[in-house]
Amino acid sequence: MESVVPAFAYQALDSSGSTQRGVLQGDTARAVRSILRERGLHPLAVDEVGEQARGGLPFVRRGLSATQLALLTRQLATLVRADLPIDEALAALSEEDDNERQRGLTVALRSRVMEGASLAQAMQDFPDTFPEIFRASVAAGEQSGHLANVLERLAEYAEARDALKQKLLAALTYPLVLSVVALAVVAGLLTWVVPQIIGVFENMQRSLPLVTRVLMSLSDFLRSWAWLLLVILVLIAFAVRFAMQRESVRYRWHQFLLRLPLIGRLTRAANTARAARTLALLAGAAVPLLDALAIAAQVVPNLPMRESLRRAAFKVREGSGFARALAESKQFPPIALRLIASGERSGELPRMLEEAAAQQQRELDRALGLLSATLGPAVILLVGAMVLFSVLTSSSLAAALACRKSKPSRRTKRNTKKLPVPGPNRPS
Repeated sequence: MESVVPAFAYQALDSSGSTQRGVLQGDTARAVRSILRERGLHPLAVDEVGEQARGGLPFVRRGLSATQLALLTRQLATLVRADLPIDEALAALSEEDDNERQRGLTVALRSRVMEGASLAQAMQDFPDTFPEIFRASVAAGEQSGHLANVLERLAEYAEARDALKQKLLAALTYPLVLSVVALAVVAGLLTWVVPQIIGVFENMQRSLPLVTRVLMSLSDFLRSWAWLLLVILVLIAFAVRFAMQRESVRYRWHQFLLRLPLIGRLTRAANTARAARTLALLAGAAVPLLDALAIAAQVVPNLPMRESLRRAAFKVREGSGFARALAESKQFPPIALRLIASGERSGELPRMLEEAAAQQQRELDRALGLLSATLGPAVILLVGAMVLFSVLTSSSLAAALACRKSKPSRRTKRNTKKLPVPGPNRPS
């Protein structure tokens, strides 16, 4: 049996004085220090990566991004499919990887595998990087002997989740940016431009139009109480954040989102796609259905739909069918339930779950397109209404100024002298 080569976490200074951190394998800490000096680094600290130290590595504890995790999983699947042992595959990844955090993770995983742990057991030391679905799927893949297939499906799962997140962000970014710019422009007009115009009309001896008076009052309010408005908004944000920490408040809020016409459709499709894809992955990896439901409930962010999955797991444990148990909650789309029921009857539940996830993904894409098509014009109409209000106000101000110039003032009328009218008995 190959001897275990321990891993060491190090901190060192390079030639420019910058601190470098990473993980190296060596027989002793002295050997690792020698390797660092050969690389032109000045070692500051070299500590062996033990069971407690592995969880404390800063570049490992923070985890990997979805893109990095998908890439690492796909590379590992390729090496495993080439009949490379797990420890050699991890060693190859650690040698080729330029990312410090990912290299430290692969070295730490290899250290655990060399100690006799399975890959799933090694992943349990890094829960922030490998979620429950990864650990359960890898464990099932190791037991069934289909680890390469499971790793490839996990890579596809991570890529699909990242793509879904990017689509949601892309759909909401444009309306949000447009709204912020519109509010900033209106705030600038009210706090800087309008006060410059108001000075022209302060000495007018007649009442101004209603639109003008409203605009002047709003400008005065923002100039005088903008700080109070900002404080109130900050307090409201903290209050909402504090309230959302309570599960009961989040549950009611998620219920409200599901009732909204377009937002509810979007939320339902996104959560159903995530749950179906997770169940398809776990069922394809031969994970028991009850365990798969427990894991799928953890990855669904919407609390009412998460509770529906947990109730479905309880009913399945009592002997009920999976599709029937999900249908009783009335939280999942009917078409997804029909696909799941068809998979149960035909014995192809993993494939039909994958089909349900793909169908809900298409529904999500349509909902996102409709949301973008709706929010964009709505924000544009709002900005147009603000511009129209400004135009009407400017017109009213111009009309008031024109009236003031066309009518002589009372003082002018009082100082005007009447000239005598020449008559027949008066000398001209």
